[in-house]
Amino acid sequence: MLAGKHILLIIGGGIAAYKALELIRRLQEKGASVAPVLTRAGEEFVTPLSVSALAGAPVHRDLFDLTSEAEMGHIQLSRSADLVVVAPATADLMAKMAQGLANDLASTLLLATDTPVLVAPAMNVRMWKHPATQRNIEVLKGDGIYFVGPNEGGMACGEFGPGRMAEPEEIVAAIAAQFRQGPLSGKRIVVTSGPTHEPIDPVRYIANRSSGAQGTAVARALSELGAEVVFITGPATVRPPKGVDVVPVESALEMQAAVEAALPADAAVFAAAVADWRVASASDRKLKKSKDGLPTLEFAENPDILKTVSHMPQGRPGLVVGFAAETNDVLDNATAKRLRKGCDWIVANDVSPATGIMGGSENAVTLISEDGAEDWPRMGKDEVARKLARRIASALTD
Repeated sequence: MLAGKHILLIIGGGIAAYKALELIRRLQEKGASVAPVLTRAGEEFVTPLSVSALAGAPVHRDLFDLTSEAEMGHIQLSRSADLVVVAPATADLMAKMAQGLANDLASTLLLATDTPVLVAPAMNVRMWKHPATQRNIEVLKGDGIYFVGPNEGGMACGEFGPGRMAEPEEIVAAIAAQFRQGPLSGKRIVVTSGPTHEPIDPVRYIANRSSGAQGTAVARALSELGAEVVFITGPATVRPPKGVDVVPVESALEMQAAVEAALPADAAVFAAAVADWRVASASDRKLKKSKDGLPTLEFAENPDILKTVSHMPQGRPGLVVGFAAETNDVLDNATAKRLRKGCDWIVANDVSPATGIMGGSENAVTLISEDGAEDWPRMGKDEVARKLARRIASALTD
């Protein structure tokens, strides 16, 4: 996939710059060549010698390099690459990109390029969440800049939250996705997956047994066919796929907001097992046993995300696919659900305990559309996903 590709790698200033060394090595393993650009701040974390040695190429550092600029080197660098990657992309560097500043080699290259740009943000959690950074992110996405990460976790500063740079293998997968050619190239698809957790109190919640395995497999299969996938996942037990835009959520309300934010899209696949109900007023303190008896929990109905999207008067995806996990009368219940929800397809399966499907590695589904019901044999969830992805590709490209 990356053999013969030329990557211009801009290494920003941040503790995550050390990961850029591993990124160079992994890109070369895939057959790509790397032209490294090291910012002055980046030099505080990795040395030009180490970057050059791993890349097998000189490190570009100065905008006013007389030898390079005699041939307009910043223009050549910015346009000779197949992809420009910024890793780590600091808050400062993204701010320069959003405002169109060009006061050093890195920012000048980014302003002068007509090549696609992929950024891997890395910064303190408070910097990531700051309104100014979020505004810049929206500007960059509007300009067509691609993002991978950041991840959530512990940071060198001791804080925890979103802001960790994506791992090198994740960035490689995102880079590969930029070059992936397939029937879904240029298509944007939203996929929901996993369970939702509806809080009862700070330590308890309502959930279900969904592992997220089938939704994860669908997202991966769609990405492999070239789609830009927005993967909105509840707290699943399986890792999200690489090369997709992962949006983690907890509750049904959070999932609904994430879906709305991800639209418009060419298609939407709702594989998540969203809880039908939530506690109307979750306690902010742990509920205790009482001599007065059991606590009374009042429930409220969660939003019907599939139905809402299926009936959108404007901006409805061209293809809306729902999932129906049933324990009895599978075909009848799933057929009725498709009509009730207003979606185009329903993928129905029997999740009664005897099947071992919920949380297992296999699935046996029936694809229901206006043309009728089509039974698929039991197979691995990855194969179900690939078959469904091919059907989606056919529907979107006919």
